[in-house]
Amino acid sequence: MTKFFGTGGGEGVVGLRELAASFVVPGPTGVAIRDRLRVSELDAAVLAEVGVFLGSLAAGDLAERSRQGLSHDAAGWAVRKRELTDKSSARWAGSITKATHDQWALARRGHAAQMAWLRGQIAAIEARLARPLGAKADKREGLVRGYASRGEWHAKARRLHALKGRLAVAEAHWAAGRVGVVRGGKRLAKARHHLAAAGLSQQAWRKQWEAARMFLTADGESGKRFGNETIRVTDTGQLSIKLPAPLARLANSPHGRYVLDTTVRFQHRGTEWRDRITTNRAVAYRIHDDTTRGRWYVTASWQRATTPVLPLEAALAQGVVGVDMNDDHLAAWQLDVHGNPVGEPQRFFYDLSGGTEHRDAQIRHALTRLLHYTRRCGAAAIAIENLDFTDGTGREKHGRNKRFRRLLSRFPTAKLKARLVSMAAEQAIAIVAVDPAYTSRWGAQHWQKPLTTPTRKISRHDAASIAIGRRALGHPIRRRTTPPPHDQSDRVGHRTVQARPETRRREGTRPHSPGPRTGCAPPGPGAKAGNQRVQDRPGHATEHGFWQQDSLPLSF
Repeated sequence: MTKFFGTGGGEGVVGLRELAASFVVPGPTGVAIRDRLRVSELDAAVLAEVGVFLGSLAAGDLAERSRQGLSHDAAGWAVRKRELTDKSSARWAGSITKATHDQWALARRGHAAQMAWLRGQIAAIEARLARPLGAKADKREGLVRGYASRGEWHAKARRLHALKGRLAVAEAHWAAGRVGVVRGGKRLAKARHHLAAAGLSQQAWRKQWEAARMFLTADGESGKRFGNETIRVTDTGQLSIKLPAPLARLANSPHGRYVLDTTVRFQHRGTEWRDRITTNRAVAYRIHDDTTRGRWYVTASWQRATTPVLPLEAALAQGVVGVDMNDDHLAAWQLDVHGNPVGEPQRFFYDLSGGTEHRDAQIRHALTRLLHYTRRCGAAAIAIENLDFTDGTGREKHGRNKRFRRLLSRFPTAKLKARLVSMAAEQAIAIVAVDPAYTSRWGAQHWQKPLTTPTRKISRHDAASIAIGRRALGHPIRRRTTPPPHDQSDRVGHRTVQARPETRRREGTRPHSPGPRTGCAPPGPGAKAGNQRVQDRPGHATEHGFWQQDSLPLSF
């Protein structure tokens, strides 16, 4: 079958590609909660001094790990940890080395993703350069369109050489095990050279830079008091820190600990957090300074026991709510177990303009309303498309349509799905991911017009939500055809296209039946073709029978 490389709508397809099977998305494996620390000036100064000191140790350890590259082993890890233990403590050294390994591994994965992106861009540009100027795309032959002008062709040829040079450097660094990591963030480091564009003064930038490079993170330990010996939060909310050996002079409590004046109160999941620390189960903590707001925060995190994934049949036993994700709203519609839409379509709007925190709050609000609607409907599952726009934001795919490329780039696909899975797990609602191919096209083709009434206007997105829900349930997106009347050849037989979920290729197009669509004999020459007489054709005699009336005589 012809493969289709496109978005979830499936517009302009020539053939049908193989559809991936629907599956239940596994639930979250970890929990993170945050609370504000209303620290005094003395507490803030102590936290800043400890964070800067440990941040310098973390920076040196990351540099050493980067120099080792692919030659790193357990022995090298032990040497680094012993050196850090002499400068701080064994537990701080363990937290620093673990964070270093996680950061190096993350940079390594980002390096691999960058090489894959470069190869994709190079292949796309080479394919378009090989086509004549102004040539149109031919999806039947698998040909892409050519560039519009000679100037564009020349500019893309130069870009091709630049991308190949970047790929060669990236592959050399990959083979040597070198990674690019900026402690504090690459974006903030670049903002130092563009302070006016970033809206920052040099002092404000320096404050943010030092805060981002601090290290105040401690991993939890099961069996230890309150689940953490380095950063400890008691059941009464008292927060204390085990100071590194060089900063023991700052201690205000026995055993080299510093106790903050403020108390911690986790409002969200506070009961679950308290149950863990009272039984001395591991809880990791991270303290950070938000210089923009002038606030300190503490984040507690822990791992959850892996829960078995609910079978697909059990998740869909009470129907499903199909959801179509769009740039400004979520289109949802409830479907029963037979794939029939129930009630009215729902739309949950959000605004993705503004800052990151505004967009995040908008997404959370929309998802909360969606989950409440699902619970009111009595359904136990939500069906969404398994979208991934990472390959669809390049200029070679959408040409000069910069507005559409920006729309795809800002669409929070991964964040929206991650938040939906996490929030749905708390409501005991399963998330079913379906293949996004052709849902918009087939939904509009088979469901938009039949469900539109004078008092209810159905959008293309509402129809797509029905298609997504039916695909999750295992039904074809097409609607049932009308049964034939009693006067046709198949009489009272019930003709339907509703295939069972286990039927193979049920999403495909209907097979074309050759020949006429009537029950009569096919046209063409036969045994008596030469002897046929047509009554109304001039020059041919008619065959008289006893039932045929003669013409009236003219004398009447």
